[in-house]
Amino acid sequence: MIDTPQMPTDAVKWRDIIAEHGPVRYVINTEPHGDHFSGNCFFKGTVVAHEGTRKAILGSSAEQSKQRMKQSSPADYVLMKRFRFREPTITFTSEMTLYVGDHTFKLFNIPGHTPYQIAVFIPEEKVCFTSDDVFCRVQPWLQQAVPFEWLESLQRLATLDARVLVPGHGDICDPTYLPEMSRNIQAWIDVAADAIKRGWSLEEAQEKIEVPVKYPMLPGSEAMEPMIKRMNLARLYDVLKK
Repeated sequence: MIDTPQMPTDAVKWRDIIAEHGPVRYVINTEPHGDHFSGNCFFKGTVVAHEGTRKAILGSSAEQSKQRMKQSSPADYVLMKRFRFREPTITFTSEMTLYVGDHTFKLFNIPGHTPYQIAVFIPEEKVCFTSDDVFCRVQPWLQQAVPFEWLESLQRLATLDARVLVPGHGDICDPTYLPEMSRNIQAWIDVAADAIKRGWSLEEAQEKIEVPVKYPMLPGSEAMEPMIKRMNLARLYDVLKK
């Protein structure tokens, strides 16, 4: 299984559907954000991730997540009595391969959305799970990004013999979308670099700059666009002014 749902009701539904096909042997977390690992405790199987993701999970508070869920989604909260963040017990920093039945799972670090992103390429199916290094036709989040490495990682993804890309967010796509994803990241870099060149403070940039990528926010997060713009620019200012 590659990533687990954040919402317990979704995790239980996924678990029941997957059980019809057999037991889960491995749970692979592609990044250190809760929307990719919060559901780990609802599934059996060994958890695998980047070493940085393990450290992030160990440093996260399951109790805070439970309290947020209690306020925002009582239906999910009732499923969280034994909720915990289940950390990876197998980790790597560069790449590793899992052989499961007649399928090969090639895992490798693709720093971008965070330094600890991983891709999962299944050559027998010509499918690659890209983690949040690909936001397909939705607004990208750069709050912990390493933007220049992100561009390099997208180039690496383009070299794979993949026909299908499963993005971290947005619709399933194919490798022809990768140049557009690169342009989206470059657009954010460019507006931040231009603001710095003009001598604008971060606060001025956050006030004056319009979102450069003309795609919608993730469904359900539309009201967060001003905050995401501020966070994206704050991260880029931090990177570009070093």
